[in-house]
Amino acid sequence: MIWLSPSERDALALSLGIALRSVAASLPFAVALAWLLTRRRFPGRTLLDALVHLPLVLPPVVVGYLLLLTFGARGPLGAALARCCGIELVFTRAGAALATAVMSFPLLVRTVRLSLENVDRGLEDAARTLGAGPVDRFASVTLPLILPGVLAGAVTAFSAALGEFGAVITFVSNIPGETRTLPLALYTALQSPGGEAEAARLATLSIALGLAGLLVSEGLARWMRRRFER
Repeated sequence: MIWLSPSERDALALSLGIALRSVAASLPFAVALAWLLTRRRFPGRTLLDALVHLPLVLPPVVVGYLLLLTFGARGPLGAALARCCGIELVFTRAGAALATAVMSFPLLVRTVRLSLENVDRGLEDAARTLGAGPVDRFASVTLPLILPGVLAGAVTAFSAALGEFGAVITFVSNIPGETRTLPLALYTALQSPGGEAEAARLATLSIALGLAGLLVSEGLARWMRRRFER
């Protein structure tokens, strides 16, 4: 994209990399949790479901603050990670990926869960009668059926991660080349004298990326519906 400046290209590359890392890291957990909430009944299930979706209703700044308390240098998990593994999340790309993953995780779980609820349980029962174990049934029957939903959820979560602002700036700040993603670069441009043109370019790019993600997600959702209607 030759019409972007080097700093804008850096922000774009950083946003894409962080969003990809956040989705890749959270996808297995989202599938497992969606399966648990859909197929199992246990005490505390409603509370777990509410906690999973809590980032959707909390202000992103609150989520970033909670991450700072938990994974900061003096937080219980942050101190443990630094002590045993030398991992620091505050003010790093890894921390930005964690913040975006937490904010987009509910979207991913919700999409996969809707796909699971539409799977014909009779197909899984038939595989069970043929001797397939739980892992085999999931890998050979359930996962292929929900794959379009998983992909749609991943694309939606990726798009949401690209646009995350509040949790990222609260948890990892706004460091050029390290944590300054597209939304943070846009915010910086708006705060800078004469930054209107840069802000307009970044806003246009963000809109294009978000629209593309939604179109791909909707296409996958339609594909999924057509498969279930057959």
